[in-house]
Amino acid sequence: MTTITSTTLGINSELLIEKEEQFGAHNYHPLPAVIERGKGVYVWDVEDKRYYDFLSAYSAVNQGHCHPRIVNALVEQAQKLTLISRAFYNSELGPYEEYITQLFGYDKVLPMNTGVEAVETALKLCRKWAYEVKGTPQNQAKILFASGNFHGRTLSVISGSGDPSSRNGFGPYMPGWEMVPYNDLPALEKALQDPHVAGLLIEPIQGEAGVVVPDEHYLRCAYGLCKQNNVLFIGDEIQTGIARTGRMLACDHYGVKPDILILGKALSGGVLPVSAVLADDEVMMCIRPGEHGSTYGGNPLACAVATAALQVVIDEKLAENAERLGNLFRQALRDLQAENDLITLVRGKGLLNAIVINTDEDSDLAWDLCLRFRDNGLLAKPTHGNKIRLAPPLVITEAEIWDCVEIIRKSLREV
Repeated sequence: MTTITSTTLGINSELLIEKEEQFGAHNYHPLPAVIERGKGVYVWDVEDKRYYDFLSAYSAVNQGHCHPRIVNALVEQAQKLTLISRAFYNSELGPYEEYITQLFGYDKVLPMNTGVEAVETALKLCRKWAYEVKGTPQNQAKILFASGNFHGRTLSVISGSGDPSSRNGFGPYMPGWEMVPYNDLPALEKALQDPHVAGLLIEPIQGEAGVVVPDEHYLRCAYGLCKQNNVLFIGDEIQTGIARTGRMLACDHYGVKPDILILGKALSGGVLPVSAVLADDEVMMCIRPGEHGSTYGGNPLACAVATAALQVVIDEKLAENAERLGNLFRQALRDLQAENDLITLVRGKGLLNAIVINTDEDSDLAWDLCLRFRDNGLLAKPTHGNKIRLAPPLVITEAEIWDCVEIIRKSLREV
């Protein structure tokens, strides 16, 4: 049987890019590659050229594109019930809540949809805890954000961002959000002297900033400072969680259990938007009926998909694969750095890695290098100008890693 593709229908990349430019909002600047299908670590464009995916939808497809077990869970549940809203109980939510809370070791979960919704949920939860448990005077609670962060682009969240492209032109900003330097314990200790500080929102590794890994002792000490000052440690593991860094959570590397844990992206294996906020009863039970919610949050389809996606990570030992191949990949990148002065720095953990290109952030060199990657069969994209994140699906094999190293080597020589 002949497979019908965009190519057989006479649709090409140029036409599809033109349609997006004409009819879509210009809030993204995509690399010119029009993807039609994906499987495992590979994606194919509308001309049927195959690429390694080294962005993994910003780590949403850790389990690989269109994982059959996750897709089957989607199809089976979609044929029974997709949405009933939280006005009623549903048959999938309770089992999913039991599964995810036991897996991560928390009393309760509040299910949401997108990552930034989960961040907003955690911020609301932290404020409510401050007033009801900590005893902070009403409307005086403060939450600390780390410099260089990326937690999403809602008006509330960008109020705690220092990124001009996310922030400028959207004021006035939310009061009560304060910035502290990332990976700076003395600055954090000083900020925590304010008795009105309720929480610290932090990414254990800053992904969008270019895979910035803190000092080995930073997160553990930051957590300890929060405990000393009765402040909630809020871990944003939307991009770093679900095995990406070689552990189920990046915080696991440092022996830290966040008071509030935020998950998203790979929680559904990239099949549909699913996010979650986990906390123990002292924090979570501050939220009461009517104070927070979502029509789609905790829907049966999402619950079935998330359960399957998490089980795939466990059954296929994807954290272990990320740890082993991540170490191998970083060493290979450092070997390339020794060969080619275009790379000034290699950093990462597990299969969340980045290279810093020897140019300033305003240069097009990293973009041009990503175009070379594309031409040679690998998709990646710069962040903050001169940094290229390299994060393949965690199902990648050692042989495929070495193939990709050769693509990167070839591309560097061409540039």
